[in-house]
Amino acid sequence: MLAVHDLSVRRGAVLALDGVTTGLRAGTVTALVGPNGAGKSTLLDVLAGVLPPTGGRIERPRGSSVAYVPQHGTVSAQLPLTVGDTLAMGCWRERGPWRRLRRSDRARIAECADRLGLTPLLHRPLAAVSGGQRQRALVAQGLVARADVLLVDEPTAGVDAATQDALLDALRAEAGRGAAVLHATHEDAAVAHADTVLALDQGRVVADGPATIPGSGGRR
Repeated sequence: MLAVHDLSVRRGAVLALDGVTTGLRAGTVTALVGPNGAGKSTLLDVLAGVLPPTGGRIERPRGSSVAYVPQHGTVSAQLPLTVGDTLAMGCWRERGPWRRLRRSDRARIAECADRLGLTPLLHRPLAAVSGGQRQRALVAQGLVARADVLLVDEPTAGVDAATQDALLDALRAEAGRGAAVLHATHEDAAVAHADTVLALDQGRVVADGPATIPGSGGRR
């Protein structure tokens, strides 16, 4: 679904990504791991088209789509939006900003809200819900987009166990729909839910292969 060849990104004097080559397959969940500063968010930004690469290339099928869910801490809680408005923004790729939603759009929003336990919160201001609920809303927005590639930055950071399980199950279901899912994580549970692991260190790929269950030494 998406192939990366010798990708590099320079931020001033820092080489944030150095010769990254990898690929994402449809129908799979890939956990993007590595220490802070390894280049995980930079890679997601480049794949999402937010940040231009310094070198290398990205290949994906003509007409394919990408949805990007940043860390919830990078999205202001003071935006004058309801939880429902946040999910509806997932339709913008197809409909355009603030266009009238079709019945099928509303059905998709309702389905994704139900999947992540957000139905009772749809009319509440985004600023009035908890951090975990806001993270669910942002991931649900990515699910509403029904993109071919879903990129998520730290979806389970700082959330409770129930929210973590709900988010990981939602990412797995999205892969089951046929999407290629890539999410950055520091959580062992998130790695255990993945099909493959892409590990970065100092901007370079140090591992790229099947996920292992933490502590087991074996493959999934």
